[in-house]
Amino acid sequence: MKFDLSSLRAVFARDRQADRVVPPSGFTAQLTLFAAGAMAFLAVFALALSLAAGRLADRWGDELARSATVRIVAPQDQRAAQTAAALRILETTKGVESARALSDEEQSALLAPWLGEGLVLDTLPVPRLIEVIEKEEGFDPAGLRLRLSAGVPGAVLDDHSRWRAPLVAAADRLRLLGWVATLLIAAAVAAMVTLAANAALAANAQVIAVLRLVGAKDDYIAQAFIRRFTLRALAGAAGGTVIGMLAILLMPRASEEAGFLTGLGFEGLHWLVPLLIPVLAAIVAFVATGAAARRTLRELA
Repeated sequence: MKFDLSSLRAVFARDRQADRVVPPSGFTAQLTLFAAGAMAFLAVFALALSLAAGRLADRWGDELARSATVRIVAPQDQRAAQTAAALRILETTKGVESARALSDEEQSALLAPWLGEGLVLDTLPVPRLIEVIEKEEGFDPAGLRLRLSAGVPGAVLDDHSRWRAPLVAAADRLRLLGWVATLLIAAAVAAMVTLAANAALAANAQVIAVLRLVGAKDDYIAQAFIRRFTLRALAGAAGGTVIGMLAILLMPRASEEAGFLTGLGFEGLHWLVPLLIPVLAAIVAFVATGAAARRTLRELA
């Protein structure tokens, strides 16, 4: 028995006689619809997680790759002079696009999540921070550190490489986790459809035997089951996908204050990606039901 593209096209060809072979309702129908709908709903969120993690990895990689920080750790009376000296060195450093010292208000805002609002930096041993933006070609961190150590004893260069890589790696792993979850969901759909198809085939063993007696071929019988279960999976997955996309649409929008989870969603053309879920669910059901039908019909022969 062969299942190819012509068999797949036959799924959507109306055949009233073949439809009578498989009961239109009952436990197997409900199981297939529910499993496909629930798995499609979860697949939407798995895809949203994967795509959001990908955007996060790209954003962190792009933003942190072009930025660095110079900390001026010096006594209060020397801090302003060393900050000015560091800025002069940075202005003449090849690969540095811009450099500026953060104001007291900006540094207080950075520390507010940990130390609270209204900080008075003069009462705390907080170093002065200089924000450095690189050009596309970047600068030489080792050479800049040597220049700073010679001219500004209290300057410490942090090019973010120590913590940029782990953050990007974590986001990349989240993206991989989303795709792995999607594959596991597809496997779960295949398992549930296979169970439902086996139950339907076993329940209709006598009907199959009568059909064989009147001359029906196994291909014809199998196609009836494939068509019914493929369409059930398609309908269930379509409903689950729509509900999942509505749930994603109702989630809070991304914001700097709320963090990563509010960015869990689709952007632009990514909204078209979940529309592939019902199609993939139908293909999985088509293959799984075909395999179950071949095996069961051999056993009933």
